Amino acid sequence: MRDIVLIALYALAGATAAGALGALALRLLRHRSVAVSLTVVAAVSVTAMLAGTLSVAWAMFLSSHDLTVVTTVCAMAAVVSLATALLLGRWVVARSNALTLAARDFGRSGSFAAPDGNATAELAALARELAATSAKLEESRERERALDASRRELVAWISHDLRTPLAGLRAMAEALEDGVAEDPARYHRQIRTETDRLNGMVGDLFELSRIHAGTLSLSPSRMSVYDLVGDALAGAEPLAREHGVRLVGEDAGGAAEGVPVEVDGREMTRVLGNLLVNAIRHTPADGTVAIAARHEEATGTVVLSVTDACGGIAEEDLPRVFDTGWRGSEARTPPAGAGLGLAIVRGIVEAHAGRATVCNVRGGCRFEVVLPAAP
Repeated sequence: MRDIVLIALYALAGATAAGALGALALRLLRHRSVAVSLTVVAAVSVTAMLAGTLSVAWAMFLSSHDLTVVTTVCAMAAVVSLATALLLGRWVVARSNALTLAARDFGRSGSFAAPDGNATAELAALARELAATSAKLEESRERERALDASRRELVAWISHDLRTPLAGLRAMAEALEDGVAEDPARYHRQIRTETDRLNGMVGDLFELSRIHAGTLSLSPSRMSVYDLVGDALAGAEPLAREHGVRLVGEDAGGAAEGVPVEVDGREMTRVLGNLLVNAIRHTPADGTVAIAARHEEATGTVVLSVTDACGGIAEEDLPRVFDTGWRGSEARTPPAGAGLGLAIVRGIVEAHAGRATVCNVRGGCRFEVVLPAAP
């Protein structure tokens, strides 16, 4: 037993000395290639084994022949280990270089393509993460391009819509100033109308800027769906009479009447008002605009819908309906307005943790506002 302990101590001493030298070498070469580190690790393993063996052999006073045999065996093992470490290191370095080039191309082109061939689990995981990041960045770029296009359209349309009433106001003001207006009272009424129109457009822009900046301030309170629908119907009734459109509430106080919602009454009334005004303007005379409410018990939500008789929206335009500045196809393009109403609707609804959707129905389209029911 004593001999075994001594052999273990001699072997430990020799291996420790080799390990210390290897640790020092790894520290000095820590900034070099991984192939060098792998070679050093292999060399340390073989050297530790050789040092331990030689220490034991020296302590046991082996013959020179036996010591030569042991040394030769350890040397062959060292050669094989170093060769294996070098091959593995070169393979890992080649895969790392390929991944580096792919990442460099990613930085230039914005699109990442994983290099072909097998790789270690860590390098493969890194390639997958880079590919996922590339896909997310591409989606962000697509959204950014869509937003830029919407902003350009919005600026163009706002410029046009502001120029028209301003030109009219200037002409009427000059006519009144020169005293050539045949009916000054009519000019004053028209000026008031155009001023209200401009004020509404500026108000919509201000509301939209608050939504995009995340500074929309809500004061939610517990309200019944019946009150929301009733207020929206009352506000849109004069416009419906002017356009000759029938405005009806389908089961507005039915199953959803007793279901409360936590909303900002003023903002949600604006949402329903925008939807009703949009529906009335695009529904022909003698058409019908219906507003309804229902309670979805399975999802714990309340769905408010506005259905018009506009003839429907082109399928390719449906995803863009709530985009800023969208005015739709020629058939749905209003004579006035900056295309902000539906964008405001979506922003306000999402601020209430809800969602706004649109779909085509027979003879028209249906806008739905989904809100969480109050507990």
